[in-house]
Amino acid sequence: MTVKRMDNVGIVVEDIDAAIEFFTELGLTLEGRMPIEGEWAGRVTGVRGQRVEIAMMRTPDGHGRVELSRFDAPAIASDHRASPVNSLGYLRVMFTVEDIDDTLARLSRLGATVVDEVVNYEDIYRLCYIRGPEGILIGLAQQLGQQTSRENPMERKH
Repeated sequence: MTVKRMDNVGIVVEDIDAAIEFFTELGLTLEGRMPIEGEWAGRVTGVRGQRVEIAMMRTPDGHGRVELSRFDAPAIASDHRASPVNSLGYLRVMFTVEDIDDTLARLSRLGATVVDEVVNYEDIYRLCYIRGPEGILIGLAQQLGQQTSRENPMERKH
């Protein structure tokens, strides 16, 4: 088995403060908040020149996370917030895998394609997005080095 856990579910929001407040009230804990930008980020997502503020919310059991994102740039491409629950699509689900190259090789036989590139993020993770069946967006992360399975780059000092 290659998948080790589901890492997080991403939600793009317009008002990140209100979203943090909502998820805090729901019972999640704010794990960290930081800006994300730079050439590496666009190479993961395929959205070059992005400037994003993210907030990572942790479930009470510590096993699940919701990543809230507010885009400063580029402009929002579309808005699905008012779509009914039976609308197709979602942002993405991220999975931590043991070996990203092996996983990509196996999934490519089923038609999956890498959105842009596999990127090394500060020797902590190798990351990429892939398009799977019907264009479903999936994130893959392979942890590198000696970090524990609970280490999170949001907790690092930048």
